[in-house]
Amino acid sequence: MNKNVKLTKIMVVTIMIALDIVLSPIFRIEGMAPMSSVMNIIAGVILGPVYAVVMAVVTGIIRMLMLGIPPLALTGSIFGAFGAGILYKYGRNMYWSMFGEFLGTGIIGSLISVPVMVWFTGQQQNLYWFVYTPRFVGATIIGSVITYFVLGNLLKINSFKEIQGMFVG
Repeated sequence: MNKNVKLTKIMVVTIMIALDIVLSPIFRIEGMAPMSSVMNIIAGVILGPVYAVVMAVVTGIIRMLMLGIPPLALTGSIFGAFGAGILYKYGRNMYWSMFGEFLGTGIIGSLISVPVMVWFTGQQQNLYWFVYTPRFVGATIIGSVITYFVLGNLLKINSFKEIQGMFVG
């Protein structure tokens, strides 16, 4: 891989991280981060599963350190980014990526968040099971609707397709 491609990949991932960090707190519903789902789906389609997960991990760590968000920033995004990327890789359709985000963040991420938050807070509450899953599922649905319009237009841009080609072929 030549230097220009490597540099372009680093720049694109960095821009995606920056957009996720800036947009998630701005367009936020209490207990939900639909813009994080938007960015996960776009990353899954553009970057593929590996780079999407890298984006989600770095974004989650920065959001935790700078914005004081609990570990939900990681549990909610890593599995969704991986699901969005892996299902797009095999389905080659933005709808598959949306479904991967729904499964990864909405179901798996929300269920893994329960023991993580019990560990993080030191409190065992049975309500955790009823709090995270509806919020995470709601955020993925809202994020998928937004992504439908945003990504549908982005995929029409030739330079955007070229960037996608660097990552997912």
